[in-house]
Amino acid sequence: MMIRPYRITDNEELIKIFKLNVPKYFSPNETNDFENYLKDYSDTYFTIEYQNQIVGGVGYYVKTKDKSGRITWIFFYPDYAGKGLGKKAVTHCLALIKLDPTVEKLVVTTSQFAYKFFEKFDYKLKRKEKDYWGVGLDLYEMEQPIKS
Repeated sequence: MMIRPYRITDNEELIKIFKLNVPKYFSPNETNDFENYLKDYSDTYFTIEYQNQIVGGVGYYVKTKDKSGRITWIFFYPDYAGKGLGKKAVTHCLALIKLDPTVEKLVVTTSQFAYKFFEKFDYKLKRKEKDYWGVGLDLYEMEQPIKS
């Protein structure tokens, strides 16, 4: 497995993989949100390759307003779920976030279908909101403090 910086040439394949995760993990209206994210935050987005094939992506950003580091837009080809790639991808982003001395907490906004994955990284549920992302996709906002 290789985690490498996103390149504009990855866009088409990542959008294709993203759409394979709709509607199970993402609402159809989030496709445009993801495309805009890549335009605005491509410097902290990563493409995940397995056996020289793009299989997913993951990103992070620092929200200065609340001093949080946030994992975002993690997804894979459905056939690659459960192979440990997500764990490696999140670990990679967390290591980079923790290099930023302004970050005081880690936050992830996910759904009822992925929150248990983030519990493995010691994220704790802070807030839920029904149908936040779309009908049947609830917001699960989770966070953890930065350990010194």
